[in-house]
Amino acid sequence: QVQLVESGGGLVQAGGSLRLSCAASGRAFSSNAMGWFRQVPGKERQFVAAISWSGGNSNYADSVKGRFAISRDNAKNTVYLQMNSLKPEDTAVYYCAADPYGLATMLEVHYDYWGQGTQVTVSS
Repeated sequence: QVQLVESGGGLVQAGGSLRLSCAASGRAFSSNAMGWFRQVPGKERQFVAAISWSGGNSNYADSVKGRFAISRDNAKNTVYLQMNSLKPEDTAVYYCAADPYGLATMLEVHYDYWGQGTQVTVSS
């Protein structure tokens, strides 16, 4: 089991920045690839970014490439999502997830553990 707790969400103006954190406990964090997803009410959850267990490989949704950066600190059991140049369409609940298969893909089915989410609201 891996327990995940997100933090860092909030209200920000368009063009601003936020950094989300996801603290993990339980099963060895460093053996999991990690991902961030987001969901708007009434819509399906969508992939945002993923990072391999070592941090050496990362993937991004086209909508956030060049603006968001995923990173991890295995010594602190934490994964981060730095979000810059935020847009109103980035408004969503952001979830972190752990992938024990180490695939770091955009597919939800590969992620076995999920946090409760943190709200990000970008005003225009």
